[in-house]
Amino acid sequence: MTQAVVSRKDLYDRDFLEWTQETVAKLRNRDFDHLDLENLIEEIEGLGRSEKQELESRLETLLAHLIKRMYINMPECFNGWENTIREQRRRITLRLKQTPSLKNYWDEAVNDAWFLALGTVRDEYSKNGYQFSDIWQFSRDIDSMLNIDFWE
Repeated sequence: MTQAVVSRKDLYDRDFLEWTQETVAKLRNRDFDHLDLENLIEEIEGLGRSEKQELESRLETLLAHLIKRMYINMPECFNGWENTIREQRRRITLRLKQTPSLKNYWDEAVNDAWFLALGTVRDEYSKNGYQFSDIWQFSRDIDSMLNIDFWE
């Protein structure tokens, strides 16, 4: 039995794709006794983290472009920023539809994304004399973030 556990762990480290295929086959065959449970649990936890990270990343991009559109007086860039805002909003809407439980994580994700977006925009534009508030001054709820053009 110890040899079987070692070989499963080796397969995970040696060839992840083969490990996933073997794991799926065992699950379909209900061969639960021979699953590499330790790595399977780790991978499933990783999927949840990945969903959260994607939401944070899209919110960071959305917020960075909202900040630019609201505070940077560069009309030649407005169209590009607005296109990115629309795209991120569509992608976030789809992600929330596919994974509704992400809504429970929204406030935390917005806070983390705000911090990152603000830092990015400050790095890029503060040297040009632009000033940015330390706090998001507008509504943070899902509906507002995905629908309101805050610059109008």
